[in-house]
Amino acid sequence: MEIRPVRDEECAELGDITVRAYRQLINGESFGAYENELCDVATHATLCEVLVCLEDDTLLGGVTFVPGPGTTMSEFEDPDAAGIRLLAVDPRHQGRGAGRALVDACLARARDLGRTRVVLHSTPLMDVARAMYARRGFVPDPEHDLRVTDTPFSREHPLLIMAYVLDLTKSSGLE
Repeated sequence: MEIRPVRDEECAELGDITVRAYRQLINGESFGAYENELCDVATHATLCEVLVCLEDDTLLGGVTFVPGPGTTMSEFEDPDAAGIRLLAVDPRHQGRGAGRALVDACLARARDLGRTRVVLHSTPLMDVARAMYARRGFVPDPEHDLRVTDTPFSREHPLLIMAYVLDLTKSSGLE
């Protein structure tokens, strides 16, 4: 597998992959307006670093690495942290290690920048991803959890967005 920065001509394809991967979590339903953000890879790449995973020239998935606070992509204010956002692997290629390779690349990038923590958010719908994060040493950070009430969710049935943090000073992140 090859991990590298996304190329301009790959942004639309990665956006489509991201939307398909997220829709799979809710039985193919739309995430409503949030899908505009999911598929706007070109903008993410101007604000942060978007990495892709390829195998034999096939785009398997991608992730947005947030190098620190201070961008619209940052979901944290911690000056010592980096972030992981929008991890998505094409449903046709899940289970082959692409997600793990993308997370590992983000952890390595955070270390290269001298960050001591990596933060991310996940949902109860993302069992496989959360298990992978736990194996790498991420722990829940409930103080920074969020609740989404936008369509298809509601105030009565919000989507819980759970915060996780990895302390890079205590963990290799490669468990």
